[in-house]
Amino acid sequence: MKKVGIIYGSTSGKTEAVAEIIKKKLSGFEISLIDVSRLKPSDLELYDNLILGTSTWGLGDLQDDWDAFMPRLESANLDGKTIALFGLGDCESYSDTFVDGMGILYEAIRQKGCKFTGTTSVEGYSFSESRAINNGAFVGLPIDEENESNLTEERIGNWVSKIVSDFL
Repeated sequence: MKKVGIIYGSTSGKTEAVAEIIKKKLSGFEISLIDVSRLKPSDLELYDNLILGTSTWGLGDLQDDWDAFMPRLESANLDGKTIALFGLGDCESYSDTFVDGMGILYEAIRQKGCKFTGTTSVEGYSFSESRAINNGAFVGLPIDEENESNLTEERIGNWVSKIVSDFL
């Protein structure tokens, strides 16, 4: 059975809660849920597939635990891994930095020999700018628990059904 590491950074608990929903909806894998503050770069090598999740703070800043881990992430071996990203943001109050944290993670690892899955259409999202857009789509799953929490379960379900085949 393939191993999936769901690694998240969560300051207020919302990113952790979304990570738990993803774990619940993703079946057929051996899944570990890990707070990035407790992660060593070598731990990433234990998994066939990774799901990395972060929130965006302030004016487009990466969540603090992820920010502290970034120098170690740059030295991690991600060659051959399949990676999916999810990010939390506030599309109303921070419309011009919506889910930038997810974009920062993507930018940090996109040249590390890994394959990405789980892009999401910008359709249905209200925002003005985001670092998490590549080729006209989000690089992962954007979630807005502040303004659109009623859409979270459905968005996660659709996204998980989309990435599962790439994790096999």
